[in-house]
Amino acid sequence: MAAIPVIDFSKLEGSERAETMAAIAAGFEHVGFFQLVNTGIPDELLERVKKVCSDCYKLRDEAFMDSNLAVKALAELVDKESEGGAPMRKIEGMDWEDVFTLHDDLPWPSNPPAFKETMMEYRKELRKLAEKMLGVMEELLGLEEGHIRKAFTNDGELEPFYGTKVSHYPPCPRPDLVDGLRAHTDAGGLILLFQDDRFGGLQAQLPDGSWVDVQPLDNAIVVNTGDQIEVLSNGRYKSAWHRILATRDGNRRSVASFYNPARLATIAPAIPAADNYPSFVFGDYMQVYVKQKFQAKTSRFAAMATTTTK
Repeated sequence: MAAIPVIDFSKLEGSERAETMAAIAAGFEHVGFFQLVNTGIPDELLERVKKVCSDCYKLRDEAFMDSNLAVKALAELVDKESEGGAPMRKIEGMDWEDVFTLHDDLPWPSNPPAFKETMMEYRKELRKLAEKMLGVMEELLGLEEGHIRKAFTNDGELEPFYGTKVSHYPPCPRPDLVDGLRAHTDAGGLILLFQDDRFGGLQAQLPDGSWVDVQPLDNAIVVNTGDQIEVLSNGRYKSAWHRILATRDGNRRSVASFYNPARLATIAPAIPAADNYPSFVFGDYMQVYVKQKFQAKTSRFAAMATTTTK
């Protein structure tokens, strides 16, 4: 099975720049996922992120087990199975995931005490990395410098949306009956993921339809693109389907940061092609996405084409 590419980001600054750019281009075009090492983010900071996120989940663990709908649904299924009921079917419409979102305009957890300071520092570093990656993407696509940020902000009138999703996937007694997170593509722009370096579960779908593990790698940052980059690149950098498998062992951590357009930003293809994607307001796309996240993205693009032709 093919492996997700691992790219040394520091080599962009040296004699191997051309080879590194080619590797990043291949990651965007052929898989839609790759991992960056030597990003310039201090290992000491990443170690602190691991600790505060782990400590935060310990405060949420009991509530997850008591109130998560997937936990309750699975318990009911297992009870029926033990009573000799009908063959078990996989739970649909639910995920084995504890999750909360960080954004500058939202309340932050006050415990553990070091959480906010650490995560604010981390988010600042990840934002810098995201903007560097947008610059790399612009160069690879032949776009003028700053084009993607201008598209995401209506030429500087708005602020891009930058949020961080902190997730944990606790041990699951029956991973055959529930997903950690159902298969989907991401709605927005560029996604930078700091995933668990001990426990796997994240998989990306290759163009041939097969699934490949995004292997745990110490202090690496996983990169993938969302639907808006697919539109901007006119299909050259397609958003990749991915999923998270529930597992019996370990409590998998996932910290995903999303650099997205502003809700009022107009997104349109920046590269001419025969099969153009529609142009639309990102907020309108999100209204469709929240209802169709786990469905084919082609229907979402089609809905936007219908909206723009009215």
